[in-house]
Amino acid sequence: MADRARATIHDVATLSGLSICTVSRALRGLPNISPASQLRVEEAAEKLGYRASSAAARLAGGKTGHVAIVVPKTTAWFFAEAVEAAEEALAHGGLDTVLMSLRGREHVKDALFRNPDELSERVDGVLLLGVNLDPVQLEALAASKLAVASVGLSDVPWDNVGIDDEAAAWRATRHLLDLGHWDVAILAGNEPSDGTVRTAAQRQAGFERALDDEHLETDPDMMVCTESTIDGGYRAMTELIAARRRPAAVFSGCDEAAFGALKALREHGITPPKGVSVIGIDDHPMSSFLGLTTVSQPVADQGAFAATLLAERLDNPELGSPPQDHRLPTSLIERKTTRRARH
Repeated sequence: MADRARATIHDVATLSGLSICTVSRALRGLPNISPASQLRVEEAAEKLGYRASSAAARLAGGKTGHVAIVVPKTTAWFFAEAVEAAEEALAHGGLDTVLMSLRGREHVKDALFRNPDELSERVDGVLLLGVNLDPVQLEALAASKLAVASVGLSDVPWDNVGIDDEAAAWRATRHLLDLGHWDVAILAGNEPSDGTVRTAAQRQAGFERALDDEHLETDPDMMVCTESTIDGGYRAMTELIAARRRPAAVFSGCDEAAFGALKALREHGITPPKGVSVIGIDDHPMSSFLGLTTVSQPVADQGAFAATLLAERLDNPELGSPPQDHRLPTSLIERKTTRRARH
């Protein structure tokens, strides 16, 4: 059994027989946890002597008690929701947070991560939410004395939490194919070229794999790269209709681009799912209001889980378990913008 002073959320999950995500939600007192699961988590935590943090011990050891949460921008719904959940989890662990929004300012990111010694004087750890790092920045941060965790990154040497973006896109595209739509377009996202954020590439790969499963080839005329925004989706859908051809169905790499696609279609007299079925990924808060069929991802859980892992690394610097890449489940939500093909 784990040492009582070093019990982690992994130990609680193992003893309770539940997923780490479920344990994380139960420990935070969130709803949608069955009473039986809540009890199993509480009993396992009590048996192990699990505690969220040892803030007093950290401060006595000369630590700041602060964590920097770094985001590309605070205005995007994904980052706002993830930040709120992360802050709650860190506060539960006795940690204060410093929110840093990069807002496209490469010089700020460079100053933070190419030489993170100055940052380490202000905070004990860093939580990166979808922030891409170049190889020099990544190596410097990994070599620093800062504890690090992230959400939505790839191939990083610290704990990361995310979803299987390729599987989510495969599921979304598979839904369109199962409805009998064979002429499917993709609104593919753009992303940084450094490789630490690969969401768009992985979602495109999932789209292509679903077509390949049916021995279908990806039609270059049915693929438009665009920004993951409403305006980007609007421009991409307008281009498909005007300069190319109208597809039977559209897979959008994110819900926000799907919103723009819906707007463009309606301006051309097409109201999905009549004529064109549309599906996205994310389950943006507006998706339910607009009736968008989508593949939902647990945004708040990702932020809170990554924050919990970071707090545990701060509590236990000698924690023996290696960093892991955790993938949380997604789910298909059928609404009003997809329907079976009518031939």
